[in-house]
Amino acid sequence: MKQRKLVYRSFLLLFGFLVASSFAQVKTSNENIWLHYFGKNKLTEKLSLSFEATMRYANGFSEKQQYFVRPSFDYQFTKRFSASIGYSHYNTYVYGNPALNKTNIPEDHFWVQGTFVHQKGEAKFTHRLRDEFRYVGIAKQQPNGDFEINHYEYRNRLRYMIVMNYPFVKKENETQLFGILGDEVFLNLGSNAGKTLLNQNRIIAGFGYNFDKNHKLQLCYMQQHIWNFANTLQEDNPTVRLSYVTNFDWRK
Repeated sequence: MKQRKLVYRSFLLLFGFLVASSFAQVKTSNENIWLHYFGKNKLTEKLSLSFEATMRYANGFSEKQQYFVRPSFDYQFTKRFSASIGYSHYNTYVYGNPALNKTNIPEDHFWVQGTFVHQKGEAKFTHRLRDEFRYVGIAKQQPNGDFEINHYEYRNRLRYMIVMNYPFVKKENETQLFGILGDEVFLNLGSNAGKTLLNQNRIIAGFGYNFDKNHKLQLCYMQQHIWNFANTLQEDNPTVRLSYVTNFDWRK
């Protein structure tokens, strides 16, 4: 009987906590447009230099959401596996209602990643695991009421992405039009991980077109979920991303 009462009380406490949490968390939505570039430049048989940049807007083009630049060195260990080391600089703007931030937030990352590619039939699967060592600007309210970056705080984040590419149209055995389907999850790790394990999740679907071996375009729809550091605000953002991708061999 005592055990039954204890279980019942525990259930009530857990239910009350979940209900309170759901009411405490504000949910909002922004319609995003992301303009994205990724370029890979082959330097040797194994070594490449990559550069990625994006400009992101919220609610159409009415609000700036975020930009980043991201150079990296990539080493092709085998036909299927490559490893990368890189740096990212972000700036996240004040956007949305309610806004995620009180002022623009700068952020610098150093990161390492492994990428594994395999084929199953005509479908190509890409698995990417990235560990980000983040230095995030922390805003403090000043006597005049404004928020300014006071210091940087270290945070660790792990990202796992799986993407499938499937060819729809081929010409002379080379893929021209292909479909894209995937998901990427962002996990907060370590002692300074915040109030939630999940930082982001992105469901990805779209199409790509190869103009030639050096140039391609991708148009994707993403459903982006973001949980803030205190787990008091959750964004659920329908997002359109237009990507221009290049691949050059500079050995010649």
